[in-house]
Order: sequence, then structure tokens, then C-alpha cells
Amino acid sequence: MDLFNTKYILGNKRFGWIDYDRGISIILVTYRHCYESILKAGLNLKDYPIFEYINVFFFGFRMPLFFIASGIFVSGSLRKRGLGTYSWNRVQTILYPLLVWGFIQISLQMFFSDYTNSEVGPDYYLYLITEPRITGQFWYLNALFFVGIIYAALKILAKFKTMHQLVLGLSLYFMAYFLRENDVNLGFIMDICKYYMFFAIGDAISEHMLNEKTAKMFTSWKLILPLVSAFIVIQYFFTEINLEKDNNYFVENHMPFFFILVALVGCALSIAASFSLKKYSALPFLRVVGYNSVHIYCMQIIAMSVTRIVLVKLLGITYVPALVILVLLGGLIIPMLVYNIALRFNMWWLFTLKKPVEELEYLAEQKAARKK
Repeated sequence: MDLFNTKYILGNKRFGWIDYDRGISIILVTYRHCYESILKAGLNLKDYPIFEYINVFFFGFRMPLFFIASGIFVSGSLRKRGLGTYSWNRVQTILYPLLVWGFIQISLQMFFSDYTNSEVGPDYYLYLITEPRITGQFWYLNALFFVGIIYAALKILAKFKTMHQLVLGLSLYFMAYFLRENDVNLGFIMDICKYYMFFAIGDAISEHMLNEKTAKMFTSWKLILPLVSAFIVIQYFFTEINLEKDNNYFVENHMPFFFILVALVGCALSIAASFSLKKYSALPFLRVVGYNSVHIYCMQIIAMSVTRIVLVKLLGITYVPALVILVLLGGLIIPMLVYNIALRFNMWWLFTLKKPVEELEYLAEQKAARKK
């Protein structure tokens, strides 16, 4: 039985490298949340410094990568759908799962506070919109929704050209840096300012990224080898600085020019790797993971918390390397299973307001074929 709709995803006509790219990003994001989950549980990670080093080394470019990937499709979507349909689609696929899974996660954290190491209250429901960083991972969906809406509105209503958007994005990026340096917090607006530029970069490179000639360029060793070398050197210094300051966000918050370099080189290498994986159809499960990136992002904290509680509290497993691997896998696999089970029981509305017609038709065909 195809538990993850693998055949449907691998046979999908969408740009496969984007799924690979999102797969790389969501695994790195899940690893960080896995690390934090185990750390908050009071387990001794200090005896295994390699896990902290990995956590910091791959920290800088993960989220910019998501915004660049999303920005690549904004112009095409607006041409095809128009501003109204584009905006409603983002409500259906980004804002809606944010509210649904944010409500579920906060409710579970309050109810099982003795087991989740969380101190949350009813005000956290409001924070999903106003102060999403406080709620955990949901800040990303909040920022992605508002950045996309604002960007599209300026593009269509104010006739902003790509260069206008890039200049605005760069200005907002440094404004966010200035506000942080002066201890000014504007809630959800901070992440809009910080990541608008990366969304604009995605739109600026979209014509090239959706061109078949680009695939040849990104799979060339003439590009990949220099990128790998630059990535290793840059990430080494990024990691050393953050570890020295004992702050994962030090470079991100206090060295804005260096962080742009970290983000762009990391994103370029990830994109190059994604094109190569698509070219050779390698690691197909990584593409499946990327296709499910939003589903994973929405419920990975719940999935990892359950996995960790079962392993530690019920099974008595405290060996950190085993926990890291198993909790990470739980954070990836459980959300995909839940989503596909939801599809089979016609409960897709748990993850989106937009009915996944093609997936449901595929499942119906598979069910009919099994009956023959």
C-alpha cells in the first residue's frame, strides 16, 4: 500500500526540483526543532557536541530558502489567477493551516503541560497572528502569508516592478536590523521586514529558475564545486561566531551583511543539489518529504513531542544519538502519515481549505484498481 502517495508525487507534472529543495529545507528545520525538543526535555546533549554543531552549521539559510522558493512562483500565479484568486489561495493553503494547527498545538500544550515542558496560556491563540515567534514554528507561516499578500498587492495595485520590490525588501531588511539593535519589537511585522527581500529575490530569478537551461547550469560541476567550497568556508565562520557568542541568532541579528551572504550561498547550493537530484531521480523519498513540507511543518512539534514522550517516558530510552534519529524521523513521517490518512477519510480540510482534487482522484483510482 502506498502510504505516502509516492507514485502520485513522483509522477506529478510540477517542478520536481522545488520538491527536492523544500525537502532539504524541511529536514533541516525539523532537525533544529528535534534538537530543541530534546534539549528542553533536560537530556544531556553536552556530551554530544556534534549535534549542536550540526544545528548551528545548517541554521542560517533554511528559512530564506523557503521564501525564495515561494517567491519564484508569485508572478506566474498572479498572471494565471489574478490578485483576488491568488490571495484567497494563500488563505486556503497557508493562513488556514496556521490557524487550525496552531489552535491544536496550543490546546495540547496547555492540556499536557506537565509532559510538554511548555508554559502557554489562552493568549497564545492571539499570538499566532500578532506575536507568532512566541508560539514556536508558526511564525514562518504567518510571515509567508503576509509577505505574499503585500508583495502581490504592491505588484498589481501599485505597479511595483521587480527592482522596486528588491529595493523595498532590502530597506525593510535593514529596518528590521535597526529595530532589533534598538530593542524595538513590532511583533509579526519584524519577520515580514526580515524576509520580504528573499521573497523578492525569488520573484527576480523566477524566469531563469523555471527555464530548462537553468537546470543544466545548476547541475554543472563548474558551478557546484565553487559553491561547495564557498559554502563550507562561510558556514564554518558562521558556526564559529555563533558558538563563540553562545547565540544561534548572533550573526543573523547583528551581522546583516554577512547573514545575506550566508543565506544566498546556502540557498544557491541547496538549489543546485535539488536540480541534480531531480536530474538523476535520486533519493525520491526526499521529493516526497518536500511535497509534504507544509503538512510536516504544521504538526512536527506535536509529532516529535509524542515520539519523545513515548521513547523517554514509556520505553525509558535516554541514549541521545538514538533519540535524535528517532525523534527526527517521527517529526517527518508521522505528519505525512496523518495527512495521507486524512485524505483517505476525506478529512483533507484538516490541512487546507483547497480541496486536493487530483490527489483524491488518484486515491479513488487506486482503490478501484485494488477491487478488480
